[in-house]
Amino acid sequence: MTIELNHTIVPANDKEKSARFFADIFGLQYEGSSGHFAPVRVNDRLTLDFDQDDSFAPHHYAFHVSDDEFEAIFKRVQTAGLAYGSHPWDAENRKLNDWNGGRGIYFRDPSGHLLELLTRP
Repeated sequence: MTIELNHTIVPANDKEKSARFFADIFGLQYEGSSGHFAPVRVNDRLTLDFDQDDSFAPHHYAFHVSDDEFEAIFKRVQTAGLAYGSHPWDAENRKLNDWNGGRGIYFRDPSGHLLELLTRP
């Protein structure tokens, strides 16, 4: 049996703002709200469904990306002036990590969720 994640709900203080932010930083399309959620299709098998919420603990979302995707996303993070860092406990030291021979960074979205990019799992 193959198990694969199809979608997950991401709580947000402002679901539209968070969905647009995520789509812009990751170079994806955001086509507007769909019913209750503000969905962003990550790939042909995964959608992040942003949902309006006033109270939640920040989550950690990690994304394995190619070297080229890393470069493009990292450039958008820098252009947006976002704080980033090399560790989950120091997401603002403006350094990259080189874990497992790859590159990685951590940064926060508008709702405080910790987003991670890694080129080697």
